[in-house]
Amino acid sequence: MKTAASASRLLALALLAGCSQLAPQTGSEFDKLLAAPHRTAANVARDPYRHPREAHAFFGIKPDSVVVEILPGSAGYYLELLAPYLQDQGRYIAASRDNLAAPQYLADHWKLLARLQAEPQLYGKVAVTQFNAGLHDIAPPGSADYVLTFRNMHNWVERGEIEGALRAFHQALKPGGILGVVDHRGRTDLSQEAQMKSGYLREDYAIALIEKAGFRLAGKSEANANPKDTKDHPAGVWSLPPTYRLKDLDREKYRAIGESDRFTLKFVRR
Repeated sequence: MKTAASASRLLALALLAGCSQLAPQTGSEFDKLLAAPHRTAANVARDPYRHPREAHAFFGIKPDSVVVEILPGSAGYYLELLAPYLQDQGRYIAASRDNLAAPQYLADHWKLLARLQAEPQLYGKVAVTQFNAGLHDIAPPGSADYVLTFRNMHNWVERGEIEGALRAFHQALKPGGILGVVDHRGRTDLSQEAQMKSGYLREDYAIALIEKAGFRLAGKSEANANPKDTKDHPAGVWSLPPTYRLKDLDREKYRAIGESDRFTLKFVRR
């Protein structure tokens, strides 16, 4: 006859065994998508710089989450991963361009829509909404678990659109929902104004703006840090891959640096 202590130990071991079987499941499903054949070669080539596995774990996205990605674009780096990951239990919302967008951006929006339509087995459940700073609801108010934006915030700061954008994010998120922000990390020895045209954004500047808009900083990750990025390139951040704005000029130098140094921040909606 088992004692109460031994029974408790067996129960604890059973619970641990169950956790060890269940805990990796979410990660393994995401890992399968990282290796899935539907991903484009161009996006797979970005993985060493964008660290999707680490970003996914840091933000804490679960299969039943409602996730809004801001301006995923037709290239759809995170679209390829998150839309299939969420399609059975959660929801992926692509907050894309509206008709006021510049022609080149509107053309890319139509390419995105065509891609969604062409691959319904992957993207048939994707919802598409409009985003243009604070002009539209990117999701039903208070419905989203996550709003994610990758390498966009510097543009909104430069254009004076950041307050409207953050207002739209705050409205879409549930209380306690997560805003995830990744962007090119600016130099601390220069003002934000001095490096505005370079595509870089000071981390402290970004945090202050976001917290002022009703969010609380909940965490930082250095997954996307790149100490090789000197942030003094003649064509700004676009000197680096994948853009290579200088074409063949010093291409090997910029290839060796890799993509930009980036901050990865997690905020909670207050």
